[in-house]
Amino acid sequence: MQFTHFDDAGRARMVDISAKDETVREAIATGSIHMRPETLAFIREGRIAKGDVLAVAQVAGIMGAKRTSEIIPMCHSLLLTNVEMAFELADSGDGYSQILIQATVRTVGRTGAEMEALTAVSVAALTIYDMCKAVDREMSVHAIQLIRKSGGKSGLFERAENKPD
Repeated sequence: MQFTHFDDAGRARMVDISAKDETVREAIATGSIHMRPETLAFIREGRIAKGDVLAVAQVAGIMGAKRTSEIIPMCHSLLLTNVEMAFELADSGDGYSQILIQATVRTVGRTGAEMEALTAVSVAALTIYDMCKAVDREMSVHAIQLIRKSGGKSGLFERAENKPD
């Protein structure tokens, strides 16, 4: 297997995508943040002092997707046509609760939006942590992963099953 992100001397490089066709591309990533049930209750009830946690995390995820090329070396900057963030609050029977995070990123371009979707989920999870750390420093981020991607020469990828946290 030849790695395209290295030159002949083994140094990192940005891949030249100028010869690739522009296609509609979509990437979906997911992840979760685990917390105490009391923390999730505070979020649901709007009792986190810093404000509406999910509204801020939604904006943060979108901003993260839009700025991915500024924080991931060799990542191309993309003109994103859409970023959607979704959150599902879930209580668990084993002493913790979680927020499931999903980002869907779309673009028309020469390279995929996987890194943007993964970054959106990561930034949203970190924002939730930041906003809630005063009440729960034991929160943890889990299983950030690409679920689906479409478009481009490699076509469709769908994760066979979600890996456990």
